Amino acid sequence: MCGIVGYIGQRAADSVLLDGLKRLEYRGYDSAGVALLDPDYSSDIQIVRRTGRVANLSDALKPGTNKSRMGISHTRWATHGDVTEVNAHPHSSSDGRFAMVHNGVIENHTSMRRFLESKGFVFKSQTDTEALVNLIAYHYDKETVQEPEKRFYEAVRKSLFHVEGTYGIAVVCKDCPDTLIGARRGSPLIVGVGKGEHLLASDVNAIASRTTNVIYLNDGEIALLNKDNFAISTTSDEGVEAVIHTVDWDTTDAELGNFSHFMEKEIFEQPQALQNGMRGRFADDGSTAMFGGLNLSPSELRLIDRIVFIGCGTAWHAGLVAEYLIERFARIPVEVEYASEFRYRNAPLDKNTLVVAMSQSGETIDTLAALREAKRKGYKTLAINNSVGSSIAREADGGIYQHAGPEIGVASTKAFTSQVMLAAMLALYLGRIRDLSYSDGAAMVEAFKSLPDLVSRTLTCAESIRKIAAKYSQYNDFLFLGRQEMFPIALEGALKLKEISYIHAEGYPAAEMKHGPIALICEECPSVFLATNGEIFQKTLANIQEIKARKGKVICILTENCDMPDDLVDDSVIVPEAHEAIQPILMSIPVQLLSYYIALERGCDVDKPRNLAKSVTVE
Repeated sequence: MCGIVGYIGQRAADSVLLDGLKRLEYRGYDSAGVALLDPDYSSDIQIVRRTGRVANLSDALKPGTNKSRMGISHTRWATHGDVTEVNAHPHSSSDGRFAMVHNGVIENHTSMRRFLESKGFVFKSQTDTEALVNLIAYHYDKETVQEPEKRFYEAVRKSLFHVEGTYGIAVVCKDCPDTLIGARRGSPLIVGVGKGEHLLASDVNAIASRTTNVIYLNDGEIALLNKDNFAISTTSDEGVEAVIHTVDWDTTDAELGNFSHFMEKEIFEQPQALQNGMRGRFADDGSTAMFGGLNLSPSELRLIDRIVFIGCGTAWHAGLVAEYLIERFARIPVEVEYASEFRYRNAPLDKNTLVVAMSQSGETIDTLAALREAKRKGYKTLAINNSVGSSIAREADGGIYQHAGPEIGVASTKAFTSQVMLAAMLALYLGRIRDLSYSDGAAMVEAFKSLPDLVSRTLTCAESIRKIAAKYSQYNDFLFLGRQEMFPIALEGALKLKEISYIHAEGYPAAEMKHGPIALICEECPSVFLATNGEIFQKTLANIQEIKARKGKVICILTENCDMPDDLVDDSVIVPEAHEAIQPILMSIPVQLLSYYIALERGCDVDKPRNLAKSVTVE
């Protein structure tokens, strides 16, 4: 995987493709390449590939010097084979007739490869992708249809029958320089519809500056594109009536503006992102939340006996916060499952179970597969995601759209707090259709409405956190500790630090520290405590004292009115005290800033951390 852009039309393809790839750089990648076809219909497919950034590819390609009006391109996040130009996409068939880019994993590529080698095909790379492009060439040679475009289409269609695994592909053929083919199963692919041009992309951000009219391909669909028309069919060769969606996307949202990094920009965008997420979602009487897309009535939701949240990484942490809040306010038992484990566990669930999938991109392959498993077993499903038209959004029975705006930084910030807020609003909604009183509901609504201002107040601590980061940036091990709903925030803080600064960090419930992790405590392992004023504050103080007794350094993020002894912590950050439904969001802001500033101090590439991809579309 990572990013696909294809183009056929009247413009210089190399410039369009490079622009699209640059808009996908946030997804994380290690190499990039393009394949171009010349309009005179006589030259070979020109393939240019480079390791490293898209800028390296642009330098090699010299955009504007090529006359091609069609091509495909790719940014690769390595799954099969080392990071080399040979393994970079696009890959060509051994006869040079086809070139292809591919997201996903072809699980049976080894057996494919053996078969094709026995037929005389030669392989140059270590990738699974090369097996499929050669299989297309094999079926093309066998095809009895002589008309080139139909022959090309049939070769692709028949080859896909043999694929085990996932794919989003874009393919070009030397014999059909006016035809571009794309197909998907398990990995997103979007058709951009223009005037005298069409595009393919794995992410709408790549093509939003070219067109706002898009078609979201479903699994098992193939798109055949010419510059003036398109056709969608299935791998069973059945025609599909395409639905064209209009993308509501402001491309300036994906620009840095006055910020140094997208992560910084997105941290400071959180007041507006949260405001957008709650807009129009409160009842007129001010006592509950409302959601228009659940597709489940209150009477149906009253029958729910259990809720299972599924997600990966940051979304899983948001689900853990949801567990505390829904059990607290709605009194419904909640479980939180790693999506990658849920689909294989065959866990026994009550018949009245609701499964809620969380995914910023809506394309996370593990979460999508888990959602499909839940639907296969007949459970009602909801999605909380930030991408309209994504696979998860379309396949869930109902959903809640985050409205957080595009998140470009690989490490999630505003999407996480948006997910937590919507989970808290869902807790309010479920509580009010059960036993939560009017006055308690009204208090929660007022808390939500105050949230954007409270987050803005919290962000004013940025400069003090920058100084703390400078003080601790040389340490290579951290513990993040919190109790109750602060425990998931501790996990999230540790994940953020790992993701962008490459520091080893672990999150634990504070009381669990003495059941093993206390062995790590020393002067070289700082602890970040998340402390809120309430019934367990004294317990948290006791945990901090245990750290200090072993000469551990303590950074404490605590709420106003906490009676913290002056000499107990080494450094502290004060955040506003708020209703417990929104307090986890406010406590998230300092851990985001701490991770960001420490990564800056260590000279890390904050927006493109090593080995990571924004949208994980392989298992």
